[in-house]
Amino acid sequence: MRSFSLLKRTLPTAVLPLALFAGCQRQSPNASAQSPAPSGATLAAASPASPASDPVPPLPAPFATPPVLPGTPDIASLVAKVKPSVVNVTIVHEARVPKLDGNSPFGIDPFFPFGPGRGGGGGDQVFRQQALGSGFLVDAKGHVVTNAHVVDGADQVKVKLADEREFTAKVIGRDQRLDVAVLEIDGAKDLPAAALGSSDKLRVGEYVVAIGNPFGLGHTVTMGIVSAKDRAIGAGPYDDFIQTDASINPGNSGGPLFNLKGEVVGINTAINPNGRGIGFAIPSDALKEVLGQLIGTGRVARGWLGVAIQPVDASLGKALGTGGAKGALVAEVVPRGPAERAGLKPGDVIVSLDGAPVSSSEDLPRMVARHAPGSQSTVEIMRNGKRETVSVTLEELKDEPVRVSDRRPPPGATAPEGLGIEIGESRRGEVTVGRVVSGSAADGKLQPGDVILEVNRASVRRPEDVVARAKGAAPGEPVLFKIRREGKVRFVAIERA
Repeated sequence: MRSFSLLKRTLPTAVLPLALFAGCQRQSPNASAQSPAPSGATLAAASPASPASDPVPPLPAPFATPPVLPGTPDIASLVAKVKPSVVNVTIVHEARVPKLDGNSPFGIDPFFPFGPGRGGGGGDQVFRQQALGSGFLVDAKGHVVTNAHVVDGADQVKVKLADEREFTAKVIGRDQRLDVAVLEIDGAKDLPAAALGSSDKLRVGEYVVAIGNPFGLGHTVTMGIVSAKDRAIGAGPYDDFIQTDASINPGNSGGPLFNLKGEVVGINTAINPNGRGIGFAIPSDALKEVLGQLIGTGRVARGWLGVAIQPVDASLGKALGTGGAKGALVAEVVPRGPAERAGLKPGDVIVSLDGAPVSSSEDLPRMVARHAPGSQSTVEIMRNGKRETVSVTLEELKDEPVRVSDRRPPPGATAPEGLGIEIGESRRGEVTVGRVVSGSAADGKLQPGDVILEVNRASVRRPEDVVARAKGAAPGEPVLFKIRREGKVRFVAIERA
């Protein structure tokens, strides 16, 4: 899987041989062939059986089907029902390496002297690497859902069903932002499809079952509970994962997470490599929003507002007059984008979209993405402590351009009073942070190299402007900075000491 912070995607893995060892006990050459007496028994040569010994009671007959204890889930029946809809996904990557010709000083390829890499024949040598993942059928026509990272760069894709049938498949749809892909099986029909359930109705503590292909061990079943919901793990713009302690390992990628009704409520996607029992799944409700588009057109068209946003903490909420740490703070407005045309400005806090509250900055991208390009939305904002409503016509979300980081400036020598920073002017004529005093109010909020664009909503051009604006704030009052860091604009509130 792709790595992000301390988490990583459960990457499709190459098949590794597993050595299975049976426990055994050596016997000395003089040992009796009979089994040793149990501990505590007395050995007596040719001793007759005691007539007073009690007869051994007969063993009870085994249950034809083990009973399910009251209050426990019948996992065996659940697995029997849903297992046919789970598939193993095999991916083949091809690499082409030029063969060495007869004029090579080595005569033959020194790294592959016994294989097809011998020189003299011309052309390319093809090497194939196999990896494994998981997936599940979503309809009888043979459409399979898996993770996009499972099939990235795949030259061949094969799907193996629970009944051991194997088919060739092709990737017909891919959504990198959500990390979902749809495969189509060639020559299959009337296949057993899984039912999609509601991830929104999942409760923390509810039992869930994961089925997948970890380390090539096909259709492995693990069980756990929903440990948490709405987890943001730094995986992308639509961070919203189900956390579970059902065992998830490399090769589980793309496999289903079932509730006890036998419905798919998540797609197993990521693990924490530094902890056990911490896995993450994409919610099924997010899949349902894009599945039709992926099958029909192969891509997902999402609405785009044209803003860069950041969270609102308590200090920012106080400085912006929002009354709390809620909403999504507009850090940047894309020139000539939908938000700019609607009149949105940096420093606005978006608190609702089409009447639905925006509780945090993580909510807004998902809410906007559910709208089709060209649709009109009502955006409620807080500006200078007052509520306003604007109407925005959304455009289609495109791939974001790569941002170029700012150059780090030399340390400055001017120190605004009560902020714990030293600032200076870079060679490009920008006011920049040179040093942040450890333990000060700015520690953890500003960094050396930050470019200061505004202080308390007024533009600054020289270090003296920052000093003057900061003096206007009373001790304990937040000073609102607008900065640029590594090409991205954001707001920071620092309470003056």
